[in-house]
Amino acid sequence: MASSIPGPVPLPQSRYDLDTYWGRVKHCAEISDPTMLLNTSSDIESAKRKIWDYRNGVTLAMSPDLWRAKKILDSTLHPDTGETVFLPFRMSSCVLSNLVVTGGMLTPGLGTAGTLFWQVANQSLNVAINTANANKSHPLTTQQIITNYSLAVGASCSVALGLNAIVPRLKSLKPNTKMILGRLVPFAAVVSAGIVNVFLMRSEEIKKGITVFDHNGEAVGTSKTAAWYAVGETAASRVINATPVMVIPPLILVRLQQSRLLKGKSKMLETMANMGLIFTTALVALPFALAVFPQRRQLPVTKLEPKFHALKDKEGNEIKALEFNRGI
Repeated sequence: MASSIPGPVPLPQSRYDLDTYWGRVKHCAEISDPTMLLNTSSDIESAKRKIWDYRNGVTLAMSPDLWRAKKILDSTLHPDTGETVFLPFRMSSCVLSNLVVTGGMLTPGLGTAGTLFWQVANQSLNVAINTANANKSHPLTTQQIITNYSLAVGASCSVALGLNAIVPRLKSLKPNTKMILGRLVPFAAVVSAGIVNVFLMRSEEIKKGITVFDHNGEAVGTSKTAAWYAVGETAASRVINATPVMVIPPLILVRLQQSRLLKGKSKMLETMANMGLIFTTALVALPFALAVFPQRRQLPVTKLEPKFHALKDKEGNEIKALEFNRGI
């Protein structure tokens, strides 16, 4: 994010009011904007120079050009390290990166092999995104990443295969109801494994705490309580994001298959309709899901450990709230 560029002058967090949900929606729509993927390395370096000039007093006021530079960096750089996030795992690539995987999971009539393949593919992508965007106070070792990945894959495959076996045996349900439930099996697998994935991939944060900062951006220590907030809210946002993407397209597709639009039509047309529904739903839903919880989270010191209750900043003023990077 642009805040990782050093300088004594505070950088506005956003052109929108991040204390309101709608303000965060508009801000998240900017950082998840797929057009940000078109920025080249020279665009990113130019944006860094412009933000550095502002943070070091060379440029005195925010302008449309500076807001554009901030948008580029917010959608490209990791907020803790200031390093460029690998392109497929940036939030601006989230909709496109997930499109093929989600389309595969929601393909009607997947067998056991297909279900396993797409669940493994989805969890692999989730692990990569979690690792690339997590709070970097305590990075995981390669062994920990492999272990946690294996557990997350096991959870998703177990839920998917288990529900695929149970749903056809529900004799009391009407065929149409069973078909709809069958289409929602990937949603149950993704949600349950997504929660497991986030907590496993960020387990070191919970064990050791994450860095918290005062209003000047100065690190004042690590907090396990803040880590629980960060990881828990991230897991919840994943559920909120997955719900419309994994529920709305399959339900609409069922109706389309029963209508003249798709009934009796080719498999290719059905696949294209499915992918279009997923892409549109994801593009609209992602900013609303990301905005539920602020990324730069602020908590009163009274909600944190006692060691933070009597802190003073460098001006000698009592610190009443501390902030941290929640991660995405």
